[in-house]
Amino acid sequence: MKYADLDGHVYEKESSQDFFLSLLYNSMAGQQSLKLLTRPFVSKLGGAFLSTRLSCLFIPGFIRRNKIDMSQYETKHYTSYNDFFTRKIKDGMRPLPEDKNILFSPCDSKVSAYRIDNDTKFTVKDTEYSVESLLRSKKAAKHYKGGYAVILRLTVDDYHRYCYIDDGTKGDNHFIKGVYHTVNPIANDYTPIYKENAREYTVLHTEHFGNVTQIEVGALMVGKIVNHHQRGSVKRGDEKGYFKFGGSTIVLLFEKDKIALDKNLLTRTKHQCETKVRQGDPLGISLIK
Repeated sequence: MKYADLDGHVYEKESSQDFFLSLLYNSMAGQQSLKLLTRPFVSKLGGAFLSTRLSCLFIPGFIRRNKIDMSQYETKHYTSYNDFFTRKIKDGMRPLPEDKNILFSPCDSKVSAYRIDNDTKFTVKDTEYSVESLLRSKKAAKHYKGGYAVILRLTVDDYHRYCYIDDGTKGDNHFIKGVYHTVNPIANDYTPIYKENAREYTVLHTEHFGNVTQIEVGALMVGKIVNHHQRGSVKRGDEKGYFKFGGSTIVLLFEKDKIALDKNLLTRTKHQCETKVRQGDPLGISLIK
């Protein structure tokens, strides 16, 4: 996998997760096992085990392999692997920009960004997706023609809680059932990932960025997307929700002429290079006067 940091330093890295998924999706035996592994009940069973005390045995090795700096997180005794995986960051470790016109990342992730073209389609690692297929609504998709899709891919080493990008109000949460495929790009050569995964979305009526649709996408071995709030007022920086175990993705859809994205994000995406960011890092700026 090819990544860049916000300073533009490009590097390549293959994690143990990437290696496992490559075997899973590139071998005949792996592809046969996916018929079972991608069923929602398997994710639920896996999630149930990861909520047991026995699963705590996996925590030390995970921290060591992924080089996680635990000094950034609240000190506590974890009762399960899922309790550890959904750990909270210490206050002040993910500061937000002071200027509310700056669009920031709602989570730790690897970012790609796309202009939504006349056919409302965009590309994620050589696989085309449409806004309509994500939302299963042609009417909703039309609102984002000429706007942007920002793809925030979380891997297992990331902080798996996410926040609101602006003050405003939110609509209802809409859940779409699906098959739990991994959101890792390795899989995209074999199946249209974002069309098939279970996901939940809501429309955020923001003060600085217009009407933004936020979609949380579940992944292989993610049994649940946890969002805290229903319809109502929301505050910039407040926690919106979290993912249980697995690599997951957040998609942000922006209307035309509401934001200007960092051009480097768009350029890197064209070269199949994701940008590694943390919650609070800048992605663009508001164009609303």
